[in-house]
Amino acid sequence: MRTLPVLLLMLVVFTPQLHGQEVDAPQLPGQGDVRIIVDISGSMKANDPENLRQPAVRLLARLLPQGTEAGVWTFGQWVNMLVPHGAVDDEWRQNAVEKSREINSVALRTNLGAALDKASDPYLSGGDLSNTDFILLTDGKVDLSDDASVNAEERERILGPLLAGLVERGATLHTVALSEEADLEMLEALATGSGGLFSLASSADDLNRAFLQSLNAAVPQEQIPLNEEGFRVDEGVEEFTALIFWGEEETSATRSLALINPAGERFSKNSVADNMAWSAETGYDLMTVTGPVAGQWQIEGELGEGSRVTVVSDLRMVVSPVPTSFTADEPINLKVAFFEEDARIQNADFLDVIDVIVRLTASDGRSGSKTLSPEQPPEDGVYTDRIESLPAAGDYDIEVIADGTTFSRQFSAVTRFIAPEASIASPIDISEVEAPVADLPAETDPEAAPEPEAAGPEPVSSAPDVREKEAEATLLWIWGLGGGAGLLALVVGAWALLRRKKADPEDSGAERETLDDLEAEAEDADDDLPPVIEPEPEPEPEPEPEQAPEPEPELEPDVAVPELEPEPEPEPDFGLEDFDLSEFDDLPDSDETSPDDPEDDRKKRE
Repeated sequence: MRTLPVLLLMLVVFTPQLHGQEVDAPQLPGQGDVRIIVDISGSMKANDPENLRQPAVRLLARLLPQGTEAGVWTFGQWVNMLVPHGAVDDEWRQNAVEKSREINSVALRTNLGAALDKASDPYLSGGDLSNTDFILLTDGKVDLSDDASVNAEERERILGPLLAGLVERGATLHTVALSEEADLEMLEALATGSGGLFSLASSADDLNRAFLQSLNAAVPQEQIPLNEEGFRVDEGVEEFTALIFWGEEETSATRSLALINPAGERFSKNSVADNMAWSAETGYDLMTVTGPVAGQWQIEGELGEGSRVTVVSDLRMVVSPVPTSFTADEPINLKVAFFEEDARIQNADFLDVIDVIVRLTASDGRSGSKTLSPEQPPEDGVYTDRIESLPAAGDYDIEVIADGTTFSRQFSAVTRFIAPEASIASPIDISEVEAPVADLPAETDPEAAPEPEAAGPEPVSSAPDVREKEAEATLLWIWGLGGGAGLLALVVGAWALLRRKKADPEDSGAERETLDDLEAEAEDADDDLPPVIEPEPEPEPEPEPEQAPEPEPELEPDVAVPELEPEPEPEPDFGLEDFDLSEFDDLPDSDETSPDDPEDDRKKRE
């Protein structure tokens, strides 16, 4: 296994080339523009009593990448630009941290439409919002007046012309509701209508994670994997920021956290190194280290849900944008590539030592994973896969993890799978279904059976013609059986009369006439039988056709069976062929190995 310095040296010798014409390959993201809009109406006193909006805004300010355009607005009855829109740097961050303390709950109204108007004013960016994401937080509904009709008219304007104008200019809206009393329908419509995320923070404690998800969708950042054993920093990392959320039962009084470097030195919020900044807030700790020592770092303390480590490095993993929702008709086309500064890496010696893994996690914690790395890395350096379906509708965390022993990166996003409406997914097996009585003859008597209709044009049907031929053969068999039975009855009757004649000679003349009549009637009956049927003493239940038809694929029957419940749809497999779904209790057992063993995944594909 080569070390990272050797790999970087090889990158210099073997200069990677870009495929500029491949428009669908991952591209380095452009400069982002994030505009944060915060509700300060009076109802926030009840829904955010500890005013956790302040540390949530500070979290965004500290995590925004250097050079990103950003601004903060607050609104109630009036709209205020709390932090001027501009390029993010140390000065901007410091100003945002200080101004966040002015966020309160004193406004009388909720003028959401005006807040969107002000934050999207054309003078801020010349009108182009194609690279702009809005993060909107509110706990209420449109409230401009005591007159309900005025509020309803403004709501229609927001969801109509205002939203349409923002989408036309390229904007994306991520909305966060801080209360069940908020206009959830409107907030979700704003998000889905613009391709953004909608989140409901059931309590103020969930606000930080909701903001973080929105920020991650707006400006994805380089991450490195974090677990209970810590995280590994490679020599290409210029800076890392560890965001560690509190555990479920932790409070400011019980919180205990330490950061340990590869040399074993221990740091805390009260004891930091010169190249380290530590911010302890309600709900999380944020530690930034510039020029970190390469090696294994450890976290001493509880890792709350959503904790992560972001890095600044010239060696980057880029993942194509993941949509906030998808369907089987519009799947996720996943593409992953690695960049050294501005050039995509195609060097096989570098890519060959990296395992690329995709992991999906449902909201209830079940997960499945797949290794994208083939035996031979892709020549163009682009790893691809397609996610078409998931076991059930709902929200899923999607992670892409690159592990090269001395080099690792991670990407995370949230997406929602929208399942199709219930429908019959496969043809009904009619082999176990009794045919309706109306489709069969009521009597076996040939006189009661209807004459077969003259052959006409063959109807257009998706069902095979074999059933029609079998029905015709069955009808002819019934006719033959009835005719044979009638003929047999006549013969038996004639035989009985002949015996009677021999027993009584005086009546022989009359019996002879009767016998002649019976024989004539038998001949007439034989002439009336269908010419294509020969009476058989032991007819087969279903006579074999002269030539067996070629097998045809089983198709959906043309006989409606309304009382049948549709067969359950086959369990999807995440749309990723080699997913290890053994942890999904609603799916068939899998014999695959753990998703954490990429080498075993490769052996399986062989």
